[in-house]
Amino acid sequence: MTLTLRVLAPDQSVFDGTADEVILPSISGLVGILTGHVSLLTALDSGVLRVREGSNWSSIALMGGFAEVEANEVTVLVNAAELGSSIDPVAAEKALETAQQAAAALEGQAASPDKVKAQRALAQAKARLAAAKAS
Repeated sequence: MTLTLRVLAPDQSVFDGTADEVILPSISGLVGILTGHVSLLTALDSGVLRVREGSNWSSIALMGGFAEVEANEVTVLVNAAELGSSIDPVAAEKALETAQQAAAALEGQAASPDKVKAQRALAQAKARLAAAKAS
């Protein structure tokens, strides 16, 4: 028995297929999903969703959202997502360096919209690079 996995972003269906195991980056930590998992609704952080099909693992960079598990169906609704195999690791590394510099420049400041944006961009850049390296 397998899981049905759908990863949906506002502008595209990122993944629609089956999986033997799914690992979600929830806001409270990683959550592993296997067949027969209890119903679940969880908020997702920016991070890497891992998908196992047989002995092969693939990765999807997620930019926050929600996941629902119900009767061996996993539906992931996200703000944005990219298949790890479609991310250029060199460009992702450069984007991470840029995001780190922007976040470091605002480190000593009090909380501000710019600081929040910089921290979010850093988390997303880390997720993209991790997904690229894992695929």
